[in-house]
Amino acid sequence: MATVAIVDDHEAVRLGLRAACEAAGYEVMADAADVAELLPVIEARRCDVVVLDLSLGDGTTVTENVRAVLATGSAVLVHSIADRVAAVRESLAAGAAGVIPKASPMSAVIGAIATVAGGGVLTNVEWASAIEADREFAKAQLGRRERDVLHLYASGLPLKAVAMQLGIAHSTAREYLDRIRAKYVEIGRPAPTKVDLLRRAVEDGILPGLDAESGDGRR
Repeated sequence: MATVAIVDDHEAVRLGLRAACEAAGYEVMADAADVAELLPVIEARRCDVVVLDLSLGDGTTVTENVRAVLATGSAVLVHSIADRVAAVRESLAAGAAGVIPKASPMSAVIGAIATVAGGGVLTNVEWASAIEADREFAKAQLGRRERDVLHLYASGLPLKAVAMQLGIAHSTAREYLDRIRAKYVEIGRPAPTKVDLLRRAVEDGILPGLDAESGDGRR
């Protein structure tokens, strides 16, 4: 059973999410009005997904809150008003696994939690819009073979399968992946995890984002 925690400064929202999560079979470890209140609980016992509101009204920043939760080993799903594109973008840059608007049906919220709990990233239209709205970041200058490796690896293939499909040694594929990560670090867009590489591949047009009709996460 996946574990969930909820952070929102509106009690009605917390109660509604708790009830829906419990009805869907999730164990709700805690709900809190701010991240500081939640941290002792999820530091003592890891939580799979923290559903986090962007605007908590306690003076904390989006980046601070997302990173504080991630430091406990929990994944973050942002549940907020989707028109705050800059804040959504900030949450994704800080490492959130996706964003689901508060206007979404509860079934969509539960589906998003399932995607993130399973280790996926929620590449929905809100996610894509936040990326599209920010054109200030530099694209990594990747060679053709580096792009091929990133395309296949970020699509979900194990590195060994990537090497086999491209007809190169596993060690060579690993070298390409190391170079890709190094190039993203150089331009200030590090990608230490596979989910981060998926984000970079979508941001740089190497992989397509999902269209508005799709709500599936890509692992």
